[in-house]
Amino acid sequence: MTFLALMLTQSDRQTVADIVPLADAALPPGEVIVRVAFSSLNFKDALAVTGRGAIVRQWPMVPGIDLAGVVERSDDPAWQPGDQVVVNGWGMGETHWGGLAQRASVSASWLQRLPQAYTLPQAMAIGTAGYTAALCVMALLRHGLKAGAPVLVTGASGGVGSVAVALLSALGMDVTAATGRPQVVMAFQGAGKVQCMDRAALASPGKALQSERWAGVVDTVGSHTLANACAATRWNGAIAACGLTQGADLSGSVMPFILRGVTLYGINSVFVPQAVREEAWALLARHIDGEALARMSHTIGLSDVIRVAPELLEGRLKGRAIVDVNQ
Repeated sequence: MTFLALMLTQSDRQTVADIVPLADAALPPGEVIVRVAFSSLNFKDALAVTGRGAIVRQWPMVPGIDLAGVVERSDDPAWQPGDQVVVNGWGMGETHWGGLAQRASVSASWLQRLPQAYTLPQAMAIGTAGYTAALCVMALLRHGLKAGAPVLVTGASGGVGSVAVALLSALGMDVTAATGRPQVVMAFQGAGKVQCMDRAALASPGKALQSERWAGVVDTVGSHTLANACAATRWNGAIAACGLTQGADLSGSVMPFILRGVTLYGINSVFVPQAVREEAWALLARHIDGEALARMSHTIGLSDVIRVAPELLEGRLKGRAIVDVNQ
């Protein structure tokens, strides 16, 4: 049997991306073969496809850190043909072929059952970005964040940010969305209270300590934005940091952490235990419904990914991009 895949190769140390036909025999080892229906386009995927980031560790590589589909064959009794499943992370698209293909071979331990609240495309409207947003929100809730608290979300028109805004809003937080595209954020807004601020206000070096504004922060940007968010976080507040779209540097001060007791949580979604993943998806299912997902996502085909990836990196793609791998 043959299938189509987005394949990344290297030529003269440059990444080359092509849609190619492959035979099942080309698939990497794995206990479960999944007939992929949908994937998604994340920041990490776009870096891999364009070659702008050192994401791929083995060549050739099928990118895609997400997939949703149906089990076709399983060597593990826990999974049967016909089971609808979701996979996020676990090194897919980096060290193991990922979800931007019509078929995938994966470890049985990576699979999650599709949450009852969602269809396969809706699960990819959430994807790693939304699941990461849920992990950030869970960290803030464990820290003690309560309804009505003032919360900042940076990179609010992107994949992680848009889901974080929707989730925090649904939980009753007073959300401020830092963005260069307020019209996009307001289009995603649900019933909760959301206001926007210009991301430029956070993008340059600032004072080590600033007026206390935020009880909690979800930061997807890093660099000066994260440093300024820390500097303006209230006594005993918390920041959940999960991204570096502005940069991997953090040229801030220890003063917010020492003088205000601020806590910085680092969120890495790739190798999170399944029990925590299930908790994150359950939180999403309780607060993010299909109508909200439709507002913050759109669908592209597998053949569109190479063209769209640069748009994501340049901040021109709004919300979540679901990838229909059969288009």
